[in-house]
Amino acid sequence: MLKPLKLSLAALALLLAGTANAGEVRVAVAANFTAPLQALAPEFEKATGHKLTASFGASGQFYAQISHGAPFDVLLSADDSTPARLEKEGHSVPESRFTYAIGSLVLWSADDSYLDGTDAALKAGQFRHLSIANPKAAPYGLAATQVLDRLGLSEAVQSKLVEGQNITQVHQFVSTGNAELGFIALSQVYRDGKLSSGSAWIVPEAMYDPIRQDALILRQGANNPAATALVEYLKSPEAARVIESFGYKLP
Repeated sequence: MLKPLKLSLAALALLLAGTANAGEVRVAVAANFTAPLQALAPEFEKATGHKLTASFGASGQFYAQISHGAPFDVLLSADDSTPARLEKEGHSVPESRFTYAIGSLVLWSADDSYLDGTDAALKAGQFRHLSIANPKAAPYGLAATQVLDRLGLSEAVQSKLVEGQNITQVHQFVSTGNAELGFIALSQVYRDGKLSSGSAWIVPEAMYDPIRQDALILRQGANNPAATALVEYLKSPEAARVIESFGYKLP
């Protein structure tokens, strides 16, 4: 009877040791990367034993929060300028910054037949509302304004613009019919090589500045093994396959 009891105690000790070594990483995540991170999180937790807790929003808003001491360990930004600024101001672990994805901009409609894969409907201007994210806080919103400028449509659509705080809100405006069209991240409506809903024009990359999305370990996560583990996981082939499946390119 004693031998099984000793084995059970040994197993319990191993279990407790594994739990003790597990940590939690708190991540500030750009809204465009919501779906990919939700797909990656359980795989990361399974592979490492660490827990991932994510907050989603606009990169500009995260900059303000982190600058004022918000308790995030890692930032996954929608651009490269926000992480570079945080790095310069001493809010991050030196040399931890890297590009985890390169985003693509898409003009999207919830109506399956509204867009034909070109910018024709945008140029025709027969819509009541066009939604974009706040260009001062969201890189995809800034990219949208660059596209409108290149097409010479900025003034023509000004009265029709519906601005969202981030591209999640833009997607909501379009999906609920409050706007016929919206500029969002391809990752929001794309999976495994095809659109998941609606119709779209995938904007040529030459029409806007590259959306290099950088990550870095923040000062808060300097001594957190779970933060280091997440950054390493994002660089793995397993993570790369998931990221690419949502329409992102890799550096």
